[in-house]
Amino acid sequence: MQTLDLIIIFGYLIGITAFGIWFSGKQETTEDYFVGDRNVPWWAIAMSIVATETSTITFVSVPGVAFAKGGNFEFLQLVFGYMLGRIVISLVFIPMYFKGELQTVYQLLGERFGTKVKMLASGLFVIMRNIADGIRLLLTAFVLAAVYASFNPGTDSNTIVVGSVILLGIVMIVFTFYGGIEAVIWVEVVQLVIYIGGAIAAAFVLLNNIEGGFAGALAIGEQFNKFNVFDFAWDSTKTYTFWAGIFGGCFLTMSTHGTDQYLVQRYLCTKKPSSASFALLSSGAVVLGQFIGFLFIGVLLFAFYAPYNLPEYAQAGVSGSGVRATLPFLKTDQVFPNFITEHMPPGLSGLVVAAIFAAALSSSLNSIAATAVNDLYKPFSRNTSDKHLMKISGWLTVVIGIVQISLAIVFMSSEESALGLALSVASLINGPILGVFLVGAFLKSAREIHALTGMAASILLMLYILLGTKIAWTWYALIGSITTFSVAWLATLVFSKNIKDEVSN
Repeated sequence: MQTLDLIIIFGYLIGITAFGIWFSGKQETTEDYFVGDRNVPWWAIAMSIVATETSTITFVSVPGVAFAKGGNFEFLQLVFGYMLGRIVISLVFIPMYFKGELQTVYQLLGERFGTKVKMLASGLFVIMRNIADGIRLLLTAFVLAAVYASFNPGTDSNTIVVGSVILLGIVMIVFTFYGGIEAVIWVEVVQLVIYIGGAIAAAFVLLNNIEGGFAGALAIGEQFNKFNVFDFAWDSTKTYTFWAGIFGGCFLTMSTHGTDQYLVQRYLCTKKPSSASFALLSSGAVVLGQFIGFLFIGVLLFAFYAPYNLPEYAQAGVSGSGVRATLPFLKTDQVFPNFITEHMPPGLSGLVVAAIFAAALSSSLNSIAATAVNDLYKPFSRNTSDKHLMKISGWLTVVIGIVQISLAIVFMSSEESALGLALSVASLINGPILGVFLVGAFLKSAREIHALTGMAASILLMLYILLGTKIAWTWYALIGSITTFSVAWLATLVFSKNIKDEVSN
């Protein structure tokens, strides 16, 4: 990388910081700060959803999925489930969001079950989202660290990563603190254009450096079965199968896009449920296309680095061999960043790194602050003014940003793929939350005690599954939500019977 790349990268970081500060004059009330006064157009919401769903984890990790030995396009089976989940959300959940003036999705639970259920769901969201975005921030810092190392070789890598985490975290805090959710959405619109442009640029550079170009890459991909899409095995330990994709992916999307404040907040920035539904459904087509593109970049990287020519490749990924399936890299997350920083031409390298930052800085700070203020703070401070809540929201944005920076530094020692780790965390907690929304929608006799019982049972089961089994994370949201719903339904039968017996006595 050269000085031009550095100028592009830091120019982008300075630009989005200034953009957030420019929006500060529009943030006068919590309605402005958390839902953009409900005046954001549907197409901007759609682009924001895509940018939010993509993130750095997708940009960096998905190409690595196809690159690894045995890796292929089976990840798309999960995306097919994403599409199905969007349809369910549009039919079941979105109409509920527009029955009142909501600022968080968990306010629906408060109206249906009471404060305890709302606060439990909100608390789980705050925990999960901070962990997931701490991982995302770390992954982006690896890229910035690689950029710095290319200019200052020999510098301690851990020091560079920590410094990168802090720098990116500060940028994220500043533009979110000043600009609120509207600045976040419009920054994400710009981010989508930048990172799609960056990915296309990287693909063209790869094609120009692969012997035989496009045809040569296709031939290598076919030789190593990289374009396989479907796996119909009934194996709950395998991450990417047709059944895990369709059912697990559907429930995962129902949870992340239907009951997670991070994405639902964007629907609340529109005035009509039809606008929110159109934004969500149209984003699905873009998401499918971009995942195909990122997986194809993984095949191009495989053809470019040609790990299959190494003598130890035959033993790569074999248990006990000590040879990694990601040979010659330690992790799949390192493949694409290495190509960007080491092999992209000046200018384009800076553009693609800026694209990674664009995907990374889709900030959740405003969503977490909205949840903390509306669902965790206001119940204990009912008579506070909106001006006071705005002040609390700003300070919470700063504190939450510091928490995510700290978590990113803690996760530095993890050897797992960021994609799998982040989605495992999200699926673990989103399942119980989705389940309680389904209880509220379909179990009319359910009350607070039934909902809490279902959620408690689901959380305990999911902790056991995570720590004590080899079940793939793609099943977590489905198992967690069905457990919540089933236990809550049984609780309505048991507790209702006890109540009747007490009445009859």
